[in-house]
Amino acid sequence: MADKSDVWQGTLALMVLKTLETMGPLHGYGIARRIEQISGGLLEVRYGTLYPALLKLEQEGFVSAEWGVSDNNRRAKYYGLTRAGKKQLAKEAREWDQTTAIIARFFSPSGEAS
Repeated sequence: MADKSDVWQGTLALMVLKTLETMGPLHGYGIARRIEQISGGLLEVRYGTLYPALLKLEQEGFVSAEWGVSDNNRRAKYYGLTRAGKKQLAKEAREWDQTTAIIARFFSPSGEAS
């Protein structure tokens, strides 16, 4: 079985925004588990990386945060996608598609897109 990989630099914000779009408001632990679940257990989301990313997304206005109570009756900060976050997600998804298409050219047998 392969070791878990860290999330690629620059992709965590995109995965967080997409997770919140799909799942609705979640606390940090829930976001991390969902990203790990979607990756099939191949990615590991470290809290030292996740929480600064969430703070940055909040400061940029892409997510909102409010305190609530988790399923296990503990106080937890819940993050939700804002209208600006939805626009940012669409923008980043387009950029990701473009980037992966460019990289795919390097791995095609002829060096060109098919």
